[in-house]
Amino acid sequence: MISVEISSENSGAEMLQRNTEGLSPFKDRVRGSIWGPLVGDSLAMPVHWYYDRAALVRDYGHVRSFLAPRLVHPGSILWRSEYRALNERGEILHDQAQFWGKRGVHYHQFLRAGDNTLNLQLTHLLLDSLSECECYDADDYLRRYVEFMLTPGKHRDTYIEECHRNFFTTYARGKAPRKCAGTDIHIGGLAHVGAICGIFAGDPAKAREVVREHIALTHLGPEIFATSDALACILCSVLEGGNLRDAIFEYGSDWCSPRKAAQWSREPDDVVVGQRLSPACYLADAFPAALYLAWKYADDFESGVISNTNLGGDNCHRGAVVGALLGASVGFSRIPHRFIDGLQVQPKYGGG
Repeated sequence: MISVEISSENSGAEMLQRNTEGLSPFKDRVRGSIWGPLVGDSLAMPVHWYYDRAALVRDYGHVRSFLAPRLVHPGSILWRSEYRALNERGEILHDQAQFWGKRGVHYHQFLRAGDNTLNLQLTHLLLDSLSECECYDADDYLRRYVEFMLTPGKHRDTYIEECHRNFFTTYARGKAPRKCAGTDIHIGGLAHVGAICGIFAGDPAKAREVVREHIALTHLGPEIFATSDALACILCSVLEGGNLRDAIFEYGSDWCSPRKAAQWSREPDDVVVGQRLSPACYLADAFPAALYLAWKYADDFESGVISNTNLGGDNCHRGAVVGALLGASVGFSRIPHRFIDGLQVQPKYGGG
């Protein structure tokens, strides 16, 4: 198992130099699978849930680097989202509650360039737990998760996904944390798979077991279990040195087959993800979209995460999947320095 610490004090450039010296190909892929999702999410954060691509370009241009979000999001539907805490055990909006129900509010208005959205911030919580417990301990993660969500000011993100709202509604009714997950079919549920597979690289059976157990803490349903297991199988194959495109076709053919990939590759990305597949958050389209982008850009991390970002929709969580796959494929050493340096909170690794 790989030991893990979290640090926001070291510059990315210093860490990159230290972490790539004498780095074996295996460890390079492992680190890529853990850093990649953070980069994919953070790059997409300011243009998250832009479905009007003309508005995306007007507000941000062609996004190629980390940017801070504008305060106004022209396509925001936060005004349609509702959450009322039943009691203090369900109070997760804190000072962000005032922005719910209002038009034009950016989902991530208080985040900085290089920050991660809530689901990827929780990756650090998971890595802390894995490091300190020296194993996967679901109850330890849940303790950290509940404390994190119930403590004001922990993450500064305005939007909180439905899975968290459902969890804390059930928790507020007095259920034990292990029994608070609800049915969910959103790609945000796959946000931690890259980190888990990286930590348990070399033991695919254990990685798949932990992925299943971890996802079931907040997400239930056959669709999320099928896609998370497929993603874990693909990542484990690539981390062991397999070819990403071959692994996608071997384990993900139900979502991205050779025939579909060949057909889609003749069209621009914004047609594939926009007309052939919805850019929205639902797994039925979001997962094949992520697999296709990873297949197309298997050897080019930068182009893959940039394309995903500028396609809009749920590009943050789709970007976490694309980033994990491409990071594992090309390795940490081939993730551009500006992305490594630009992340506001960075994972730091030792051991192996």
